[in-house]
Amino acid sequence: MTRASGPSSLACQSGSVAVAGQDPAEVRPSPVGLVPQTPSDLLYLATVAEECDQADRESGQPSGTCRARLDRLVPGLADDHHPRDLSEGQRLGLVLAVQLTSAPPVVLLDEPTRGLDHLAKERLTEVLGEQAAEGRVVVVATHDVEFVARTAHRVLVLADGEVVADGPTADVVVSSPAFAPQVAKVLHPDPWLTVDEVADALAGAGASAGADR
Repeated sequence: MTRASGPSSLACQSGSVAVAGQDPAEVRPSPVGLVPQTPSDLLYLATVAEECDQADRESGQPSGTCRARLDRLVPGLADDHHPRDLSEGQRLGLVLAVQLTSAPPVVLLDEPTRGLDHLAKERLTEVLGEQAAEGRVVVVATHDVEFVARTAHRVLVLADGEVVADGPTADVVVSSPAFAPQVAKVLHPDPWLTVDEVADALAGAGASAGADR
């Protein structure tokens, strides 16, 4: 995780804290960004601004780096809001912005679409796509097959701890009705997984028909 504080931040005023025998303030960040299923587990400061400022300091990034990422994910979120007062989707956006501030080479997300509306999912898909394009490994654990169809390049399906399917998204998600998004179910056996793919196909067909006239 990239949430551990460095020795110069949040120093104890009195007493001591030990986790597995170590002082958390001495644990250096690892090169993995984790967004757990309950994002609030990683939020411990009093305001959104403090969380972002702390992320910038821990990562050695210019001030405002985390805030800029947060504005991409959750536009208009006020600095003075307490993280515990945010909606589930807003907390997810804040934690993801914090985790991405250090540009970790590996990003792990557990059920990241819980509590997100359609527009928030669109923003999340865009940000994760950019991370992958920059060469980072993004691993998502989710039951949201619609999100998988739009976002993933490879899908691995687990059942009772065993791998039951592994391969390119287009192959795996249509291999069983249980994995398939609604578009694939409705348009089977045509190879479309998302509404965007259908729209692109219709646009291409329209352009071809116009050129043939």
